[in-house]
Amino acid sequence: MSEKSALVAEMSEEELDARHAEKMKKKKAARDKILATKTQEKGLVIVHTGKGKGKSTAAFGLVFRALGNGMRVGIVQFVKGKWDTGERQALERFPGEVTITAMGDGFTWETQDRQRDIAAARAAWERAKALILDEEHQMVLLDELNIVLRYEYLDVAEVVEFLREHKPAMKHVVVTGRNAREELIEFADLVTEMEMVKHPFRSGVKAQRGIEF
Repeated sequence: MSEKSALVAEMSEEELDARHAEKMKKKKAARDKILATKTQEKGLVIVHTGKGKGKSTAAFGLVFRALGNGMRVGIVQFVKGKWDTGERQALERFPGEVTITAMGDGFTWETQDRQRDIAAARAAWERAKALILDEEHQMVLLDELNIVLRYEYLDVAEVVEFLREHKPAMKHVVVTGRNAREELIEFADLVTEMEMVKHPFRSGVKAQRGIEF
């Protein structure tokens, strides 16, 4: 046992409480000092990627947070158009606050039709651009956009250029999907990579309602 650990072990509960309070006081002062320097406000480009579960789940969490703050949200689902998901059913209860557009025909390995996938991706992107440019929505979620960028159904340079040149300054844009392109990662303000540690699918458990959809 180290000298410090031994000293702590000999302290009374009151002494431990006082020590903790002093430590947290110093931490709060340091935190407040850092926060005082963060004064810029801007609409963020947020990317959720990686092989782990939770990319769209986290993005829909942002959607509900935005709705809770009185913001209007636009959603374009690039590949999950045919899925009857729990989040879509929940969001349909907010008809005046959220706009949902499901443009995809399913994952590309399901459609097995490249030209059809390209056409669906282009139509979804046109809808996404309209939502990003309008003055009604403060957040736009582009669910699984990374998938169509990975398969080059859309040009990533076109997407990044549009976001850089035309996205309103205070509008948030959230992009999900594994294998995010480096160009988009480099441009984004916030990037989170979901890492898979363990997944029940590998143990033979099928997708569960309320968890996967």
